[in-house]
Amino acid sequence: MGSRDYFLKRIFLTSLFALSCLLSVPHIWAYDVGLTLDQNVSYSSDASFVYKGLATPRLSGLLGDIGEFYLSAGINYQNNPQSFVPELLRTELYWSENGMELSVGRMPYSDPLGFIASGLLDGERFSFHTNAGTFSVGTWYTGFIYKKRINIEMTDEEKKSNDDALDYGDFLGFFGSYFAPRRILAAFDWEHQGLGERVFARFSLLGQLDLTGAEWNSQYIIGKMIVPFKIFAVNFGGCFELIENPKINMAFSVELGTAWKTAFQGLSFLVRYSSAESGSLVAFLPVTTNAQGQIIAAKLSGLSLASLDYTARLHRNFAVDLNLSYFLKNASGKLFWGAEFFGAFYWNPLPDISVNLGGGAFLPTFGNVATDWKTLWRVELNLVSSLF
Repeated sequence: MGSRDYFLKRIFLTSLFALSCLLSVPHIWAYDVGLTLDQNVSYSSDASFVYKGLATPRLSGLLGDIGEFYLSAGINYQNNPQSFVPELLRTELYWSENGMELSVGRMPYSDPLGFIASGLLDGERFSFHTNAGTFSVGTWYTGFIYKKRINIEMTDEEKKSNDDALDYGDFLGFFGSYFAPRRILAAFDWEHQGLGERVFARFSLLGQLDLTGAEWNSQYIIGKMIVPFKIFAVNFGGCFELIENPKINMAFSVELGTAWKTAFQGLSFLVRYSSAESGSLVAFLPVTTNAQGQIIAAKLSGLSLASLDYTARLHRNFAVDLNLSYFLKNASGKLFWGAEFFGAFYWNPLPDISVNLGGGAFLPTFGNVATDWKTLWRVELNLVSSLF
């Protein structure tokens, strides 16, 4: 038996033992237990066929009258390249009393704009609800999370490490290639659901401390506001960033969007801009990499985009989504990167089953940055089912 097979067998047997211990706890079925299967198959312009599967068992319940807990894990598999990845997903203890909330564990977090620092983070967050809004403070650590779950790529070395396959040779090699870069994040957030009885507002002070030795520290001032007008809404936001490496540099990003929505259809338009190397400015650098396209998967760093999205519910079980985006490189010389088209069809035959069929293409011939590229395209089929 090869070392890889031996290693996978050890993980499987350990998982079975942990599950048997969990099921032996008295009255465990008084809580909510579930299992979700997420399967995706895709075929791309590089002639690659990829299957990805994720099984997510979960357990949740109450802790007295003021607390809750949520435990979930994941087992990932894909065929190209072949890999098997166990994960601890959201695992959180939560207490709420007298307008105060405390969360401890592995929890989801997102900045107001959603593309600076978002994903599962390990730590704690305290919130206090007042008439003046909700105030929150949290601190988290990233070094115990699976690297592709959080996608920290602030340096070229981190991007390369994120793309490298896992080492299944032994435990030390596996854990050395498994975890995300080590960073400490801290955030102070303020949110108001009805500022002036109309405006939704959220502002954050966010900082991250690099523990990898590369000294890529950064701080962010982030804000976003949404102003609704019946079935129409306008949103705008921005971020000012200080980057230390070790010299202090400045960067920024802004976004402006509009949305029109009824019970059966919606149309939205979004523009985003992030600074590039120019004078006293440097390229905007988010903590986590959130893809700005479905096909090109661009990082919002020295990049601009304009996106038009249309959704329609054709039936209570059927919906479609059509998106057109255009990308620009915010640097001297050639600016126009190309256009992306993507469409998806959603079918929910049962409340616990979702079938999604999507496809699209990125067309570099609509720009002047990557004229030697061929058209990139992908079609995919996704099935999500909750067994119980």
